[in-house]
Amino acid sequence: MEERYNPRVVESRWQQQWQEGAPAPTLPGRPKFYALSMFPYPSGALHMGHVRNYSITDVIARYKRMCGFDVLHPIGWDAFGLPAENAAIDRGIHPARWTEQNIAQMREQFKRLGISYNWEREIATCKPDYYRWTQRLFLEFWQAGLAYRKAGIVNWDPVDQTVLANEQVDAQGRSWRSGALVEKRPLEQWYFKITDYAEQLLEDLDRLTEWPERVRVMQENWIGRSVGAELSFPVDGSGESIHVYTTRPDTVYGVTYLVLAPEHPLVSQLTTPAQGDLVHRFIAQVQAKSDTERTSEDRPKQGVWTGATATNPFSGEALPIWIADYVLYEYGTGAVMGVPAHDQRDFTFAGSYNLPVRTVIEPVTEPLPQPLMNAYLEPGSLVNSGPFDGLDSPTAKLKIIEHAEDRGWGKGRVQYRLRDWLISRQRYWGCPIPMIHCPQCGPVPVSEDCLPVHLPEDVELSGRGGSPLAKLDAWVKVDCPVCGGPARRETDTMDTFIDSSWYFLRFADAHNLERPFDPVRVNHWLPVDQYVGGIEHAILHLLYSRFFTKVLRDRGLLDFDEPFTRLLTQGMVLADAYIDPETNQYYPADAVEQKAGRYVARHDGRRLEVRMEKMSKSKYNGIDPLPVLDAYGADTARMFVLFKAPPEKELEWSDSDVEGQFRFLGRVWRLVHAYVSADAGKASGERDRDLRRAIHTAIGQVTEDIETYKFNTAVSALMILTNALSEGTTTTPVYREGLRTLVQLLAPFAPHISAELWEALGESGQVHQSTWPVLDPEAIKAETLTLVIQVNGKTRGTIEVPADANRETLEQLARESEAAQRHTTDKTVRKVIFVPGKLVNFVVG
Repeated sequence: MEERYNPRVVESRWQQQWQEGAPAPTLPGRPKFYALSMFPYPSGALHMGHVRNYSITDVIARYKRMCGFDVLHPIGWDAFGLPAENAAIDRGIHPARWTEQNIAQMREQFKRLGISYNWEREIATCKPDYYRWTQRLFLEFWQAGLAYRKAGIVNWDPVDQTVLANEQVDAQGRSWRSGALVEKRPLEQWYFKITDYAEQLLEDLDRLTEWPERVRVMQENWIGRSVGAELSFPVDGSGESIHVYTTRPDTVYGVTYLVLAPEHPLVSQLTTPAQGDLVHRFIAQVQAKSDTERTSEDRPKQGVWTGATATNPFSGEALPIWIADYVLYEYGTGAVMGVPAHDQRDFTFAGSYNLPVRTVIEPVTEPLPQPLMNAYLEPGSLVNSGPFDGLDSPTAKLKIIEHAEDRGWGKGRVQYRLRDWLISRQRYWGCPIPMIHCPQCGPVPVSEDCLPVHLPEDVELSGRGGSPLAKLDAWVKVDCPVCGGPARRETDTMDTFIDSSWYFLRFADAHNLERPFDPVRVNHWLPVDQYVGGIEHAILHLLYSRFFTKVLRDRGLLDFDEPFTRLLTQGMVLADAYIDPETNQYYPADAVEQKAGRYVARHDGRRLEVRMEKMSKSKYNGIDPLPVLDAYGADTARMFVLFKAPPEKELEWSDSDVEGQFRFLGRVWRLVHAYVSADAGKASGERDRDLRRAIHTAIGQVTEDIETYKFNTAVSALMILTNALSEGTTTTPVYREGLRTLVQLLAPFAPHISAELWEALGESGQVHQSTWPVLDPEAIKAETLTLVIQVNGKTRGTIEVPADANRETLEQLARESEAAQRHTTDKTVRKVIFVPGKLVNFVVG
């Protein structure tokens, strides 16, 4: 037996034993618990963020097993996507080979961490035995009328040469992956009708009571429900009308102009010859801007008059029709009514182009000063609004909508900010869309018995131009399944977020060869009881997964409404980054030195700032977990990421804190081996009572902390129990109970050393299969308590009294105490105020 803690030896032994052992058995009759971390992209190397994420879920999974649950804790690989294709291009190897190599490497790294996965259920989204069922689920969407193809303006990533969904473009108008400024292009694409489920997705947020409020708010804002009206403005001299959605129909008499998005199909029809050149030049300028640039509040709003006019059906007034950069065709109807007196953006635009401003809402208390200096945005009383003058805004909204519906000028409407999900990608390394385009029959689905549509391997990848699949005539040219005539395969592949929108369902039945999953099995294991991942997935992955679940429910494939019951979004891992404040250039640590208490660049002495920032290769502050595992072991790495900060908070890397956790595990090791070697003395009864109280206090604290995500304070409780056990090794049953309990409570956090010490104690079986310790409430009851003595509300002292003493006894002990005697002698006690277990207050006169 090792006398000195050597994590390399201990962890190697147990990892080998766990690997050679049988897969974790299912335990019929026990309550189920499905623990899941968001599955990783196989980049080839774990980082400290991975260590934190997957350690958190493993603590929960191991704890639940010890509590008697039948636990499912699977792992897989989100393996399709652009990084693999780009890496393959750079290295001259096939994406499948590069991905398989990375998976093999990361699989071994996960095993080094001691994560207790159900490896027999491992999946990879790039394997035909997975994407066959992704294609089958696409056909479910097609059959339900939820998959469709249309031409539209799309977000084009000029670096990755592919289309992006709206959710994949950040607030600066850049691609979520490549960072390139996104361009707008017209293209025919495939979409999923997520908007058909907008109301359900919004309403069911209230049921997700165990999700972080921040995530629910982010989804609520993204769905963006608003109640208003769609109004029609006939275009003068044309049979066309411009349809406008507004949440302020009460301001319709204040409309002084209309604005179309430059991409709106009516623009080319309405623009007069005199304005043609100006309009065309302006459209070209707008196409070079991102949506964020166009709609940003702090940028000037620009526009051009088309030369056309429309009629306000309410007032009969002619309104000039403009196009402007701040109106997006994808949102609402692609047109807005300009009400400068009551919308600040319209007010600014009107001021720039000398357009009229007409007040139609006044405060109830007093008229607005004229001319307006800013738009008046609040509700009030209508003026200059014909038959609606004098009505308050809420009433006027209803009356004006009713008036519009009666006359065919519009209707009340609920609108959502959420757009349909664009799923087409013009790249190779993704799931092929199982559709065929026939000149006679239109889009035709591939028959189910022909799935999967395999990705061809003999493809030339360049990273430029359209889809590489489109160049493979032998693969593209097929017969139409309906008419038998010549047809072409769809050459776009699916957005990889589709792969991750159902993977958690496949884990419930990972080897099913007949269908994506058996409903009985998926209904047993799902919803996921505990899901763990980053806040960056609040809108994309989590919203799409909720959508998929609801669609598959409606298709009769499962019987639950939400995929994840409880959600934990862990914070980022931060480390020191060295940056030149003038150039914002980052420096690696080995290019920095400290002089006179300052950090400077080693090569030229340039003064640098040190900041705690998110670990990143570009900032040279990433911490590779492997050297940490080599030096201190996986258990130490796990303990550090769990102890350093609450899981939802950012974690700041500290070498000294890593060493501190290593020393703590060494203390536990020495305690157990000191006991095993019988280098122990005897203990008093009082010591045993105190120790048993410490043991069960720890059981209560650690149990509660794991249940409430407070892993850092759970580790603190383990340290406190270790301190209690360190006050002197004894041979009593209570001391053994303490060591046994310490090892069991430590097991979810540091599985290798716990398994070794459990065996050293001579306990049967494995610690991870033992029963979680149960709190004995009697053990934590104190025999005495401290009673505060007050006189006229002022504290005069304290006394120790029996914890189970009744009121009469406590009052007598309090009266006899020196503190009370000193301040009540020769005085009359008029009243005694008693707070059980806390204080006695004598009111004297």
